[in-house]
Amino acid sequence: MKYCLTSRSADTVAKDALIVFVEDKKPLSEQPEALSRLLTEQIKKNQFSGDALQTAVFPSFGKIKAERIILAGLGANKVFRMETLERAAAAVRAGIQAGAKNFAIAACPGNNSPESLHAVARGAAWGTYSFTTFKTGKKTGTSCSLTFSGITKHTAAFRKALTDADAESKALLSTADLANLPGNIATPQKIASWSRSMAKENGLTCSVLSKAELKKQHCNALLAVAAGSDLDAKIITLKHKGTDPKAKPVVLVGKTITFDSGGISLKPGKNMGWMLYDKCGGMAVLTAMQMVARLKLKTPVIGILTVAENMPSGGATRPGDIVKSRSGKTIEILNTDAEGRLALCDALDLALTHKPAAVVDLATLTGAVIVALGHTASAVIGNNSNLTEKLTQSAEAAGERLWELPLWQEYKDQMKGTFADLQNIGKDGTAGTITAGAFLSEFVPENIPWAHIDIAGTAWVESPKPWMAPGATLYGARTLIEWIKNL
Repeated sequence: MKYCLTSRSADTVAKDALIVFVEDKKPLSEQPEALSRLLTEQIKKNQFSGDALQTAVFPSFGKIKAERIILAGLGANKVFRMETLERAAAAVRAGIQAGAKNFAIAACPGNNSPESLHAVARGAAWGTYSFTTFKTGKKTGTSCSLTFSGITKHTAAFRKALTDADAESKALLSTADLANLPGNIATPQKIASWSRSMAKENGLTCSVLSKAELKKQHCNALLAVAAGSDLDAKIITLKHKGTDPKAKPVVLVGKTITFDSGGISLKPGKNMGWMLYDKCGGMAVLTAMQMVARLKLKTPVIGILTVAENMPSGGATRPGDIVKSRSGKTIEILNTDAEGRLALCDALDLALTHKPAAVVDLATLTGAVIVALGHTASAVIGNNSNLTEKLTQSAEAAGERLWELPLWQEYKDQMKGTFADLQNIGKDGTAGTITAGAFLSEFVPENIPWAHIDIAGTAWVESPKPWMAPGATLYGARTLIEWIKNL
């Protein structure tokens, strides 16, 4: 999507559609008389309440230069969140369906603040995306533009906001196609090849550990996950050097299970097809690394993807098997469908070799997080309150949500093994999200800030939403880049 700024008023900008945000049942700001009258008439005629993410499209009847008007609801001002604004900007979806490609924005919240422009630009770009790789027939790409009207002050800050939004949007859109590929296409080898190409294009370094190298590294927990698959596991490492030679790197670790059948602890057949999205932690890390590179951030950042397919076979790991992880700690694998933590624990230990300032891992790890938080927020657990607080604040600013869960000793005790140091599921089956985090905490020393983000409830949507088509959300990438930008 192309962005531009103009000092001209919204009614004089000749575009396919003008987007007007509605808050508390009223247009966000005062408009020229003709436009104001038209908006009042149409809000009443369409019974447009302005609820969050509500949209309405209608012709301008020649009263302004734009051909159409799109109303985008923000809800009540007292509950305004940046997430609502970013999603409301995806009202371009409704415009595209009506035949529009070139859009203008009448006004953004906060008197057109740079933060608001950034959210609107990124949300609008995301609203243009849909996964059509396997749709047959003629495909016409949607090349859209977005003009922000009435910008008369602080244009340098606004241009930077749009430059950042453009870089971040390109990272989101380029990774989305990979994230939505099914397991027969998005194999560990495919993801490794894609990562190498992306790294070369964006000035990152990329290395890939093969099965033989994983054995040399004693990554036996990850290898146990892949034991039932014909496809070899891999660990992909991406590095952004940064511009501060004295800074320690932050390390991002992403669970990248290309398909999760559950292994011998087989999942129910219903909805198993959605397990192609069990790679979304890694997809968020890939997106964040691309954002970091495009923005040329000062902080050194390392991204680690732990990639495998979890399948049943005669060679698959059995419930009751015991493996020694890279850290040297032994693990009783009591449930092969609790595989994500096995894949992550070796990667977390590998992350320590980079002497990090902090480590953050993302994973579609537990169904329990959906029971706890639904599809509205992701859980964060960690060993450092400052880190989890910063991540939570970053999520709020980035249009995502994190909710911190405790990491008390009682939860760690749940993960102590009977015949090994640890077991991969809790003893009594309760607090599944927390006990998964407690397991991972065993692989990061207390003196290294670490946080685990469980995105199982937010990583994909199964049906069309006002702000996006079905598929991967790349949840977590926006939070990570907001956090890293402010380090």
